[in-house]
Amino acid sequence: MAAPERIGYAIEALLPFWGPLKVAHIKGETCRRYAKTRRTTFGCPDGESRPVAPDTVRRELGTLQAALNYCHHEGHILSAPAVTMPPKSAPRERYLTRSEAAKLIWHAYRGHKASHIARFILIGLYSGTRKDALLRMGFAPNTVGGWFDLENGIMYRMGEGERTTNKRRSPAPIPRKLLAHLKRWHKSGAVWAVEYQGARVGDIKRGFAKAVASAELKGVTPHTLKHTAITWALQGGADKWHVAGFFSTSIETIERVYGHHAPDHMESARAALDGMSRAANRYK
Repeated sequence: MAAPERIGYAIEALLPFWGPLKVAHIKGETCRRYAKTRRTTFGCPDGESRPVAPDTVRRELGTLQAALNYCHHEGHILSAPAVTMPPKSAPRERYLTRSEAAKLIWHAYRGHKASHIARFILIGLYSGTRKDALLRMGFAPNTVGGWFDLENGIMYRMGEGERTTNKRRSPAPIPRKLLAHLKRWHKSGAVWAVEYQGARVGDIKRGFAKAVASAELKGVTPHTLKHTAITWALQGGADKWHVAGFFSTSIETIERVYGHHAPDHMESARAALDGMSRAANRYK
């Protein structure tokens, strides 16, 4: 699997509810009941819990559907019932302003033994690389993940022998400001882009959350960094096709989720309509 740990998290969440049931019990009613009763204690005071987000439930039920499809394909069950998913959430609108980004980096650097979080934030803002791929990137070719070719100024987001998934990770040029940071870190002895005491960091969930809380920001997750990078690129006037290629994101996603942040993304349509108006005025 490309991300086995995420499958493991989903299985851990699914088992308490679905474990005692049979495949025949999988229907719309039980799926909706799972979504309604699914809670987590993460980030809550002792003894308390809260409902999980609908997108989290979708990922977990998607794992259940994949397991059913696999068992059907292997002949363990005669048919795979359809798992009913909660509706998709609206695309996330949250992105960082320049001042918010600077504030977040500053608080990450100031955090206790958390300078690796600041590196993660810088790379995320400059490259728009997804969290899981970013945490596996180093300064030399490897089998764990991608790497930064500092000599040629290219970042390879996929490692040697890694399985290709629908999360595209195409090579892209390293932005000049990021390249300067990377060269400095590598010169100081870093082997991985995000490391702590010489070891690759596998999870930044708690450290990132602490930096966000310290900076007094709301609604900011690691994925916000990619959203911010794409939004800044579009607001800076970058062509949407170039943005899609650089960030390994489909043009459909760029137009649907991010395009409205670019002030000139409909300029050609407005210019065409302005031309029609001038032509119409001649016949008044």
